[in-house]
Amino acid sequence: MSFAASPPAVHVRAPGKINLYLGVGGRHDDGYHALATVFQAVSLYEDVIARHADDFSITVSGVDDPDSVPLDDRNLAMRAAKLLAAAAEYEGGVALEIRKSVPVAGGMGGGSADAAAALVACDALWGTGFSTARLHELAARLGADVPFALHGGTAVGTGRGDQLNPALARGRFDWVLVTSDAGLSTPVVYGRLDALREEHGALADDPPLSLDVPIPVLQALRSGDPELLSESIYNDLQEAALHERPDLETTILRGIHAGALQGIVSGSGPTIALLCGSPESAQHVQNELREHGFDPLHVHGPVPGARIIG
Repeated sequence: MSFAASPPAVHVRAPGKINLYLGVGGRHDDGYHALATVFQAVSLYEDVIARHADDFSITVSGVDDPDSVPLDDRNLAMRAAKLLAAAAEYEGGVALEIRKSVPVAGGMGGGSADAAAALVACDALWGTGFSTARLHELAARLGADVPFALHGGTAVGTGRGDQLNPALARGRFDWVLVTSDAGLSTPVVYGRLDALREEHGALADDPPLSLDVPIPVLQALRSGDPELLSESIYNDLQEAALHERPDLETTILRGIHAGALQGIVSGSGPTIALLCGSPESAQHVQNELREHGFDPLHVHGPVPGARIIG
């Protein structure tokens, strides 16, 4: 295919996410669990800058441990760039500079945001001109959270979480996030969930292979009422995450004591998302938690997905 003239560099910003609802069903033959989730993109971002190069490379900043982010094909952004190049039959490479703000292994989709940003950045850099639908198709091949990072907003995810339908969310929701220096492995948490279900015999039958998000969750989002939403946020993985990290329950309770409406483990954790009633309430919760030695972040959602900013 032919390639349009393009700038020397493209800067794309993509948001992290929280799962304000996550139902987990049975495991399919491909190893993925059936999911019904509600993603919300929040104002904590990954920045990816793409520059022309003969080969593919990545540099990363914004992480305390440089070894925590791979710089080879294990990195989703690298895989995204190579996938797009193959799809477009582009023979050059790209130098990707990733500036991280979303916690690594925090259950907030930072790696997926990097991949979505890399797709958008390389598409613009190389002038490939792929449609949003085509980029979504490539994103879905990279992982369940990548398509959402591409689109942002609030969305219902089913299947593996990659079958997205926009969800109407009126107004603004304020969250206080409490991150953790030590990450949690997503496969470990899912494996713990399976073990707990088998151990406790919690399910009389096998977990269903198709799930839906409960109507009250969607009604609360449409209402724009954080108090109503606080009654519906839920995470099937929370028990498993707390089994691996019991200290996270203390974090939730401290947040609620400080004034949050409700708290939840986001995704597979260990990030705790505390829903607050207003920006002022969130600021108060943030200050209270800081006095107890936490390093909380006040964010809001929904925000847009991967976007070119320069």
